[in-house]
Amino acid sequence: MISIRRISSLLFSSLFLAVLMLTALSTPSSAQISISVRFGPPPLPVYVQPLCPAEGYIWVPGYWAYGDDDYYWVPGTWVLAPEPGLLWTPGWWGWGGEAFIFHEGYWGPRVGFYGGIVYGFGYFGHGYEGGRWEDGRFFYNRSVNNVNITNIHNVYNTTVINNTTVNRVSYNGGEGGINERPRPEEEAAERERHIPPVAAQNEHVQAARGNPELRASANHGRPPVAATPRPGAFKDHDVVPAKEAGGPYNPSANRAGGEPRANTVPRPGNSVPRPGNNPSRPENNVPRPPVPAHAKDLQPHERLAPPNTGNAKQDQKYQQQQEKLYQKQQQDHQKLQQKQEQEHQQLERKNADEARRQQVEQRHQQQTQQLEQRHEQQQQRLQEKQRVRR
Repeated sequence: MISIRRISSLLFSSLFLAVLMLTALSTPSSAQISISVRFGPPPLPVYVQPLCPAEGYIWVPGYWAYGDDDYYWVPGTWVLAPEPGLLWTPGWWGWGGEAFIFHEGYWGPRVGFYGGIVYGFGYFGHGYEGGRWEDGRFFYNRSVNNVNITNIHNVYNTTVINNTTVNRVSYNGGEGGINERPRPEEEAAERERHIPPVAAQNEHVQAARGNPELRASANHGRPPVAATPRPGAFKDHDVVPAKEAGGPYNPSANRAGGEPRANTVPRPGNSVPRPGNNPSRPENNVPRPPVPAHAKDLQPHERLAPPNTGNAKQDQKYQQQQEKLYQKQQQDHQKLQQKQEQEHQQLERKNADEARRQQVEQRHQQQTQQLEQRHEQQQQRLQEKQRVRR
């Protein structure tokens, strides 16, 4: 005969398990177990988008995945949304302080942070400009999507004004990576209900992994299958090859040794230092704000407090040097800002095409980053001189 205490214990255990199950079902899945690699993926290849196969399909951009000691290309493809109203947030690679970590993509009611990576076709670093849901139907923006209006009638045409510097960089943070942080609405999207990649997407990835031609070591950043009309359709007559590699890729140059390891994906934007940082130095593992793309967005350099070494004459001289450097750096900012604004005005007067605008924007970003790096080095040299004199 079972005692009252035994019955109570069984009832409590059953209730506790039920609560755990309900909690697990109601909690959004944002943290994932994924792979991390000590060297970055190749640039994104250049390719065109295949024709959308039917209504309700959402574009999932291609990306570099990692397995079997090599990066391999997962072709972009059209995927039928698992539910009306859901959008795709692409996966992305980000520097985590010691290795590049892959953040898996997901379906959700809003597009979340995907590292600021410019995948194209509506994914320009933040959000999605390729279409929207209305009354349970997906409407396609023809300005960024390849849609046959004979078969698909729910379309519109809105020109996308893209202020993001377009390049082929495929990762966030680390040396040469994208300098973007999640916006408040993207952080909010991370906390919403997510649906992981559907079975067709997982099979698509596995097929890509098993194709030797899609390995970076074989195609050198120019995969023969860059995009497919449907998941897994690698031999379809509408398969799209890469037109060219997105840039040079030399994995041995940034391979730090060691094997990839499983890692818990942190929240987007965490531990993503600025390009040029040395991850082996502890102070460089502290996240820093990204360098703006234009000189007009640069903040004035912080004026350091006057030194107090006990040597009044030396302290006064150092403070004068600091002020002189500060004024010189402000002049550098102003000159670069004027130059960049003049080039923007020239583009407007000449009504330059998108390719020309992208080239100018990329050059402006490089100029701005180089200027800030030079200013940091100047400040460090001055501080080093001060330490030597003490």
